[in-house]
Amino acid sequence: MNEIQSSKVQETGREVPYTDAVVQLSGENGNAFSILGRVRRGIRQSNHPELEAEFVREATEGDYDHLLQTCFRYVSVE
Repeated sequence: MNEIQSSKVQETGREVPYTDAVVQLSGENGNAFSILGRVRRGIRQSNHPELEAEFVREATEGDYDHLLQTCFRYVSVE
């Protein structure tokens, strides 16, 4: 994990995502490939586009729940 990804916790107790990307997932297709694509595009357009490949590698290492948890670490989800 690189320096950018050091975990920060807001006053609310929630972790701050690694990027400034905001991705809408609620009310959308719950298909894992669709989610992966939306988050990839968000990261690519964010303040840290260099994290895109790392996100994809990490997000695809596990099951659907792992994918969602990884998404929450990298982007803000609406």
